[in-house]
Amino acid sequence: MKPWVPIAALALALSPIAVIHPVQVSGRSMEPALQDGELVWALWAWCGGPPERGQLWLVQGPEGMSVKRAVGLPNERIEAKDGEILINGSRLNEPYVRSSDHLDGAWDCGNGYLMLGDNRPQSHDGRAWGPLSKSALKSRVVSF
Repeated sequence: MKPWVPIAALALALSPIAVIHPVQVSGRSMEPALQDGELVWALWAWCGGPPERGQLWLVQGPEGMSVKRAVGLPNERIEAKDGEILINGSRLNEPYVRSSDHLDGAWDCGNGYLMLGDNRPQSHDGRAWGPLSKSALKSRVVSF
Protein backbone atom coordinates (compact mmCIF):
# COMPACT_ATOMS: atom_id res chain seq x y z
CA MET A 1 0.00 0.00 0.00
CA LYS A 2 1.23 3.45 -0.84
CA PRO A 3 2.10 5.47 2.31
CA TRP A 4 -0.11 8.39 1.32
CA VAL A 5 -3.32 6.31 1.04
CA PRO A 6 -4.11 6.14 4.81
CA ILE A 7 -3.33 9.84 5.20
CA ALA A 8 -5.59 10.73 2.28
CA ALA A 9 -8.36 8.50 3.65
CA LEU A 10 -8.13 10.13 7.09
CA ALA A 11 -8.14 13.62 5.57
CA LEU A 12 -11.19 12.77 3.48
CA ALA A 13 -13.02 11.33 6.51
CA LEU A 14 -12.28 14.41 8.65
CA SER A 15 -12.85 17.05 5.96
CA PRO A 16 -16.51 17.73 6.85
CA ILE A 17 -15.44 18.53 10.44
CA ALA A 18 -13.01 21.13 9.08
CA VAL A 19 -15.89 22.93 7.35
CA ILE A 20 -19.12 22.40 9.32
CA HIS A 21 -19.90 21.55 12.93
CA PRO A 22 -22.96 21.26 15.19
CA VAL A 23 -23.90 24.01 17.64
CA GLN A 24 -26.46 23.64 20.42
CA VAL A 25 -28.46 26.81 21.09
CA SER A 26 -28.48 27.83 24.74
CA GLY A 27 -31.04 30.30 26.00
CA ARG A 28 -34.02 32.16 24.59
CA SER A 29 -32.28 35.16 23.00
CA MET A 30 -32.83 33.96 19.41
CA GLU A 31 -36.51 32.99 19.67
CA PRO A 32 -38.54 32.55 17.55
CA ALA A 33 -35.86 31.71 14.92
CA LEU A 34 -33.98 29.30 17.21
CA GLN A 35 -35.18 27.53 20.34
CA ASP A 36 -33.28 26.75 23.55
CA GLY A 37 -31.61 23.35 23.15
CA GLU A 38 -32.00 23.27 19.35
CA LEU A 39 -29.13 21.78 17.37
CA VAL A 40 -28.02 23.81 14.36
CA TRP A 41 -25.13 23.53 11.90
CA ALA A 42 -22.45 26.15 11.48
CA LEU A 43 -19.69 26.79 8.96
CA TRP A 44 -16.33 27.71 10.47
CA ALA A 45 -15.62 31.40 9.87
CA TRP A 46 -12.78 30.70 7.43
CA CYS A 47 -15.28 29.18 4.98
CA GLY A 48 -18.45 31.04 6.05
CA GLY A 49 -17.75 34.11 3.93
CA PRO A 50 -17.78 37.71 5.09
CA PRO A 51 -20.52 38.51 7.63
CA GLU A 52 -23.65 40.00 6.08
CA ARG A 53 -26.53 41.77 7.77
CA GLY A 54 -29.19 39.33 8.95
CA GLN A 55 -26.92 36.29 9.13
CA LEU A 56 -26.73 34.25 12.34
CA TRP A 57 -23.27 33.73 13.82
CA LEU A 58 -21.78 31.87 16.75
CA VAL A 59 -19.87 34.64 18.50
CA GLN A 60 -17.38 34.85 21.34
CA GLY A 61 -18.85 37.62 23.46
CA PRO A 62 -17.62 38.86 26.83
CA GLU A 63 -19.75 36.22 28.58
CA GLY A 64 -18.91 33.26 26.36
CA MET A 65 -20.19 31.74 23.15
CA SER A 66 -23.68 32.53 21.89
CA VAL A 67 -25.65 32.75 18.66
CA LYS A 68 -26.54 36.28 17.54
CA ARG A 69 -27.67 38.05 14.36
CA ALA A 70 -25.39 40.46 12.47
CA VAL A 71 -27.15 43.83 12.52
CA GLY A 72 -24.39 46.44 12.33
CA LEU A 73 -21.57 46.15 9.81
CA PRO A 74 -18.20 47.95 9.70
CA ASN A 75 -18.29 51.75 9.37
CA GLU A 76 -22.00 51.99 10.21
CA ARG A 77 -23.72 53.94 12.95
CA ILE A 78 -26.47 51.94 14.64
CA GLU A 79 -29.18 53.51 16.79
CA ALA A 80 -31.86 51.80 18.85
CA LYS A 81 -34.77 54.15 19.28
CA ASP A 82 -38.32 53.36 20.47
CA GLY A 83 -37.89 49.64 19.74
CA GLU A 84 -36.54 50.15 16.21
CA ILE A 85 -33.04 49.83 14.79
CA LEU A 86 -31.72 52.62 12.56
CA ILE A 87 -28.66 52.12 10.37
CA ASN A 88 -27.04 55.40 9.37
CA GLY A 89 -30.46 56.97 10.03
CA SER A 90 -32.54 54.49 8.00
CA ARG A 91 -34.98 52.06 9.68
CA LEU A 92 -33.99 48.40 9.48
CA ASN A 93 -36.82 46.00 8.64
CA GLU A 94 -36.52 43.10 11.10
CA PRO A 95 -39.29 40.55 10.42
CA TYR A 96 -37.46 38.03 12.63
CA VAL A 97 -37.91 40.16 15.77
CA ARG A 98 -41.11 39.12 17.54
CA SER A 99 -40.74 41.25 20.63
CA SER A 100 -38.60 44.34 20.97
CA ASP A 101 -37.76 46.39 24.00
CA HIS A 102 -37.31 50.11 24.23
CA LEU A 103 -33.66 50.15 25.25
CA ASP A 104 -32.27 53.15 23.39
CA GLY A 105 -28.64 53.65 22.46
CA ALA A 106 -26.18 54.32 19.67
CA TRP A 107 -23.05 52.50 18.51
CA ASP A 108 -20.39 53.25 15.92
CA CYS A 109 -19.28 49.91 14.52
CA GLY A 110 -15.82 51.08 13.41
CA ASN A 111 -14.19 47.89 12.11
CA GLY A 112 -16.55 45.63 14.07
CA TYR A 113 -20.00 44.06 13.94
CA LEU A 114 -22.98 44.78 16.17
CA MET A 115 -24.56 41.42 17.00
CA LEU A 116 -28.07 41.29 18.51
CA GLY A 117 -30.49 38.61 19.62
CA ASP A 118 -33.94 38.39 18.00
CA ASN A 119 -35.76 38.17 21.34
CA ARG A 120 -34.52 41.56 22.50
CA PRO A 121 -36.09 41.55 26.00
CA GLN A 122 -34.33 38.21 26.72
CA SER A 123 -31.03 38.92 24.93
CA HIS A 124 -27.76 40.10 26.40
CA ASP A 125 -25.96 41.19 23.26
CA GLY A 126 -24.14 43.96 21.44
CA ARG A 127 -26.29 46.62 23.07
CA ALA A 128 -24.32 45.86 26.24
CA TRP A 129 -21.05 44.66 24.67
CA GLY A 130 -20.73 47.06 21.77
CA PRO A 131 -19.43 45.92 18.38
CA LEU A 132 -17.33 42.74 18.19
CA SER A 133 -14.22 42.30 16.07
CA LYS A 134 -14.38 39.95 13.09
CA SER A 135 -12.20 37.49 15.02
CA ALA A 136 -15.01 37.14 17.61
CA LEU A 137 -17.33 35.75 14.90
CA LYS A 138 -16.45 32.06 15.06
CA SER A 139 -18.98 30.28 12.82
CA ARG A 140 -21.87 31.20 10.51
CA VAL A 141 -25.06 29.33 11.40
CA VAL A 142 -26.66 27.70 8.36
CA SER A 143 -29.94 25.90 7.88
CA PHE A 144 -30.62 23.05 5.52
